[in-house]
Amino acid sequence: GFPMLDSFIRVAAATPELKVGDTVFNATRIIEAAKKASKKDCSIIVFPELSITGYTCGDLFLQSALIKAAKEALLKIVSASEKIDTIIVAGLPVQHGGKLYNCAAVVYQGEILGIVPKRNIPNYSEFYEMRYFTPFEGNELLTIENFTEDEDDVEFGPAVFECADVSFAVEICEDLWVPDSPSVDYAAHGAQIILNLSCSDEVIGKAEFRRNLVASQSAKLVSAYVYADAGLGESTTDMVFAGHNLIAENGKILAESRKFEGGIIYGDIDVERISAERKRMNTFKMKATGDDYENAITFEADFPDIEIDRHISKTPFVPEDRKDLAQRCEDILNMQAAGLLTRLSKIGCKKAVIGLSGGLDSTLALIVTVHAFDRLGLPRDGIIAITMPGFGTTSRTKNNSMRLAEEYGCTLKEISISDAVTQHFKDIGHDPSVRDITYENSQARERTQILMDIANQENGLVVGTGDLSELALGWATYNGDHMSMYGVNASIPKTLVRHLVSYESERTASISEPLSKALADVVATPVSPELLPPTEDGQISQKTEEQVGPYELHDFFLYYFIRFGFAPSKIYRLANIAFEDVYDEDTIYKWEETFIKRFFAQQFKRSCLPDGPKVGTVTLSPRGDWRMPSDASRNIWLEDLMTVKD
Repeated sequence: GFPMLDSFIRVAAATPELKVGDTVFNATRIIEAAKKASKKDCSIIVFPELSITGYTCGDLFLQSALIKAAKEALLKIVSASEKIDTIIVAGLPVQHGGKLYNCAAVVYQGEILGIVPKRNIPNYSEFYEMRYFTPFEGNELLTIENFTEDEDDVEFGPAVFECADVSFAVEICEDLWVPDSPSVDYAAHGAQIILNLSCSDEVIGKAEFRRNLVASQSAKLVSAYVYADAGLGESTTDMVFAGHNLIAENGKILAESRKFEGGIIYGDIDVERISAERKRMNTFKMKATGDDYENAITFEADFPDIEIDRHISKTPFVPEDRKDLAQRCEDILNMQAAGLLTRLSKIGCKKAVIGLSGGLDSTLALIVTVHAFDRLGLPRDGIIAITMPGFGTTSRTKNNSMRLAEEYGCTLKEISISDAVTQHFKDIGHDPSVRDITYENSQARERTQILMDIANQENGLVVGTGDLSELALGWATYNGDHMSMYGVNASIPKTLVRHLVSYESERTASISEPLSKALADVVATPVSPELLPPTEDGQISQKTEEQVGPYELHDFFLYYFIRFGFAPSKIYRLANIAFEDVYDEDTIYKWEETFIKRFFAQQFKRSCLPDGPKVGTVTLSPRGDWRMPSDASRNIWLEDLMTVKD
């Protein structure tokens, strides 16, 4: 396991105040910033390119006094670092073998772990670095002898720095902008975090390009990327520098500075998330790491546990930005409809049969079917919506389902199941006053029988309504609502179903007010299978979320459990951060325990699912995505969850 709690490590990118050519002033500012970061439990802080001298020294780089002063300033940082718990990565010119290199020094607790030279030296447009610096060509890790005052040797060259399950590497500015960045090789050799010391001048449009570059490099390398940029203080003789610092993790920007402000930005990197993703992708080719890799520099460190300061969404399946959400809903409905219309056209089927309960899932299935029929140019009256009131149906859900079918122009049938189920109870000798699982499931199976038989009569296809959250919890009657001929919602979690129906309600507001209102009321109805009789005043008596727990929690557990394979204890702590203003710790614990128990016990229902389209990255299809034995033991997971009580 990782040395830090839940594998989170805090990193920083800093743009301190700077004076060109004043190495003492600059080193002092670097030390101050590192102390500040250390107080915040930060494990690595990265400074800009040539931050000890300033990048814009020009021909002063050819002055031996400046090179000597830069080294002395570095040694000052090294001795100050003895009392600082943070790895410091700062830039300076280093002379080796008669040539001058643009370098990054990696310093930790009184020693220089290594010095990494820049490989790609730009000499075009505004850049004249070749005038002073030599590009480092080789792949070997060399040694500079007697580098420090105590005559210590220092490793010099390309390297991956490794410590206790965390590894990082360094590239410098232009190295990121070339097609064959050194970081590509570093990531293949195990580096999870790439640090970049940069001095990227500002020109119009460049910030967005730089942001995209950092984000996409972190995505391609399945890594974190920490980019520290030079800022105010650099010479503005010909250029302006904005200190545009960026921290990204696997394609997502976690932190970004405002341009022209300087200062320090922090990001909490989830190293396990990076490892989990690399492990899952068999195309992410790992090369030699650790002892088998000649360019590995290993060191001992004790990284602090941090209180995670990172936004953790309550709804990992649902974008929080309203603008993104509308686009996402549109895309998902199109994907679901594409799945269904392809199936209908391939089998030459012109009719669909749906059991309409007035609940969220069957409403979404109806919406998707309407979209599919419209795109196929089939008349909507070929969609046969059947409402099947039973012992628990309330007038609210029944009226909503009838209104929806009418407004969409579908064929509506009402078939009561009460007589059939009552007769069935007689046949099997069940007392109808005993409201047990037989009482409930008989109703679900009777409804499924009606749907299947009408599909035969009409030469139609039964469209399944169950969603991903229900499949995870096994909240479906085996061979009841569990079964259909094509399950359009099979990979849509409940939290997302709600947003999709809301989106359709907003979208149809200008087309049909009654339709929009009926959809909005479906969203406002409590989630229920309606298998137990309503209360005396006609309200829903059986609320799913009171029995199995809140779907927003279950969807959160499901996402991290399936997508990253995180341990229950870590998922629990993440949930406590995400939901701190909604649920207390005991509530989260109770429902996560329920989730684990049900998830393991109910796999047999997922092993024989009908076909349905994959929409997001998490899905439980036994063919495409989730292969699990139906009789696996859950003990390890429950025991891991219990550790949070210690």
